[in-house]
Amino acid sequence: MLQYEFMRYAFLASTFIAITCGVVGVYVVARSYAFLAHTLSEIGFAGAAFAVFIGIAPLWGMLLFTLLGAISVGELSMHSDQKESSISAISALFIGLGVLFLAISGSNSRYATNILFGSIIGVDRQGVTQLVILSVIVLLMILLLQRSLNFDSFDHIGAAAHGIHTGFVGIVFLVAMAMSVAIGAQIVGSLLVFILLTLPSSTARYIGKTIPAMIGWSIGFALIGVWAGLYLGFITNWPVTFFIATIEVVIYLVAYMVNVIKHR
Repeated sequence: MLQYEFMRYAFLASTFIAITCGVVGVYVVARSYAFLAHTLSEIGFAGAAFAVFIGIAPLWGMLLFTLLGAISVGELSMHSDQKESSISAISALFIGLGVLFLAISGSNSRYATNILFGSIIGVDRQGVTQLVILSVIVLLMILLLQRSLNFDSFDHIGAAAHGIHTGFVGIVFLVAMAMSVAIGAQIVGSLLVFILLTLPSSTARYIGKTIPAMIGWSIGFALIGVWAGLYLGFITNWPVTFFIATIEVVIYLVAYMVNVIKHR
């Protein structure tokens, strides 16, 4: 399998994506941003479609839209009394824009499918380099703010009381999450990238008792999902995203059932 260049690129890119999403996902779940992550994935679809329309790489359009969307939607979710309804409206708008951009760009349905569900054969050497660089940037952002981010994510009131600039921390994290959505979508697609940002970290909360432990478990589960998904997709020629989603759901359900049994 690894004798093929595109598979080597896919495994390298997916490894960095899984690590990034595994780390960021712990804070996504802790801050109750799962719905926001889902919304950003839909905004990312519009960004990728816009990039196709103007003739640039989908990654950059997705990155632009998710960054703008994270800040605006994040602020809306914190200051609106009906944040779910407001975010749903924005999500619907961007899905419509994505469909419009694809239609007027003349792209075929296969291209749209690749944006929505990802494509392992679409990752070339340049794409891998870009994804690795962006992943490292996200991880460095988290590392530099980790102490404040830990405090703010798991004890927001206490963090504010201790003088931590929670607003700044929140904005930086929104940027990191937006970048994670953009790079993660290159493998699993914009429609299902939130899987890697929520399920491994949700599973890790059942097992890890400390933040480092949760991060470690989350990365591990994300890596299992993408590696096994790529392998199964290669030998069956079925969509990789299907396998990744199924594996992550099964792992989550097993952890959930074990947790229920232990607490009976």
